[in-house]
Amino acid sequence: LQIGVNLANDYFDYIKGIDTSERLGPIRVTYSGLIPAPHVKWAMGITFGLVAVIGIYLVTVGGWPILTVGIASILAALAYSGGPFPLASHGLGDLFVFIFFGLVAVCGTYYVQALQLNIIVLYAAVPVGLLITAILVVNNLRDIMTDRSVGKNTLAVRIGERGARIEFVLLLAGAYAVPVILVIAGRVSIFALLPLVSLPMAISLSRTVCRKEGRVLNKGLAGTARLSLIFSLLFSIGLIFS
Repeated sequence: LQIGVNLANDYFDYIKGIDTSERLGPIRVTYSGLIPAPHVKWAMGITFGLVAVIGIYLVTVGGWPILTVGIASILAALAYSGGPFPLASHGLGDLFVFIFFGLVAVCGTYYVQALQLNIIVLYAAVPVGLLITAILVVNNLRDIMTDRSVGKNTLAVRIGERGARIEFVLLLAGAYAVPVILVIAGRVSIFALLPLVSLPMAISLSRTVCRKEGRVLNKGLAGTARLSLIFSLLFSIGLIFS
């Protein structure tokens, strides 16, 4: 699904004229001409086809909830940049990334193994969604000027650079607040605070995102993805020991 949505974004942003020579992010294969648009479209279709094939097995295990989640995930991936109402161009990208790469991904993964959900799983999904959304915020903050010029009204475009930077800091703060809340509430043991080891990285990233602009934010983009991975691993280990 992640690969599929990236291919979809690459393809749809090209055919809609959103990607231009002024783009500050990493090179996109369709606009740059590295891969012809029809080939990218085929790759997107094949990728989502593979999602469906794997999904058949998961549905036999998890039943209709997994079928519902799978269909919704594919539709959301296509609607993010494509269709008559692209979510990313109407300021809804952040919300849908949080829902599908946080709540749906974590809860769905747990459900297909345990065939049940509980409140701890939902709590565990929140920081994952917040951190993945923070990656998108850096990406959209970097592209505010170019997105605005082509009518792509991301949430960052709507709330401005200052608002996007505040959003980034709040997303990271929210992610670190969750394990603290769980421990204080007595839901898990103190081992769940293990993600706090990565807090210095989060502070450094916040400084970078709040002070830098343009292509320099590509480092912040990669750093936020790295933080998401490290935080999630530490949180998983902490929950296991809890």
